[in-house]
Amino acid sequence: MHFIVVGAGSVGTLLVDLASRTRNDVVVIENDTTRANEIANKYDCLVLNDDATREEILEEAGADRADALISTLELDATNLFVCLLATELGIPTVVSVLHQPEHRELFRKMGVNAVKSPHQLAAESLYRTARQPAIIDYMPVEGDAEVFEIDVTEQAPIAGQTLKKARSDEVIPDDVLVVAVVREDGNEPQIARPTTAIEPGDRLTVYSERGTDPAVTDIFGFFDDYR
Repeated sequence: MHFIVVGAGSVGTLLVDLASRTRNDVVVIENDTTRANEIANKYDCLVLNDDATREEILEEAGADRADALISTLELDATNLFVCLLATELGIPTVVSVLHQPEHRELFRKMGVNAVKSPHQLAAESLYRTARQPAIIDYMPVEGDAEVFEIDVTEQAPIAGQTLKKARSDEVIPDDVLVVAVVREDGNEPQIARPTTAIEPGDRLTVYSERGTDPAVTDIFGFFDDYR
C-alpha cells in the first residue's frame, strides 16, 4: 500500500515505523527540517521537507496512487485542511488525529475519520484505571456507551445465576448486555447465552449503554467504585 503520513512528531514517527515494517510504500511530509532529516536517516522512505497544506506537495507525495493519508499535525484546523485537500485529490482513505473532541462532528461531516490523540487516550485510560480499578479494559462505542471487561466477585448479585434468570430478576437491566465469558480456569472466551451460568472469577465482556456507571459495576460485585 502507498501511505502518506503528514507530520513526523511522536505519533507520525510511530506510524512510519509500523508502516515501514510491513513493506508499505511510505511518504512522509514534514515541515520541520530537523524532524524531516531524522526520519530520512532512520527509515527507508521518501521524506518531503515541505508544507502539506499545499496541494502540489500532496501531488508530489503521490496522491494519485495513495491508498491512505494520515495527518498527525498538532492543530485540528491544519489537519482538517490537509484532509480536505486529500479528499479532493481522490485519496480513498483519509484519517486524522483529533485533539479537541468537540471537532469530531466537523471532521465527520467532511468525510474524515478522526481518531483521538494518543496522549489524550493515555490520559483517559490512566484516569479510568485510578477511578475504577475494577475495569480491566474498555472501549468507547458512541455517546456514553462502552464495551468493557470486568471480573465477577464472590459478592456479585449476578454470581450463581444464569443470564436469563438475572435478566428476569432485573439484576441485569435492559441497557446492559453480557457478550462473552472467560472462565477462571479457561483461556478461550465463550459466547454468553441465556443459559450461561455466571460464576465468581469469571471475566466478562460487557456492553453498557451508560458505560461503567457505578450502578452497572455493582452488578459484578464492585460496590466501592468511585461514584
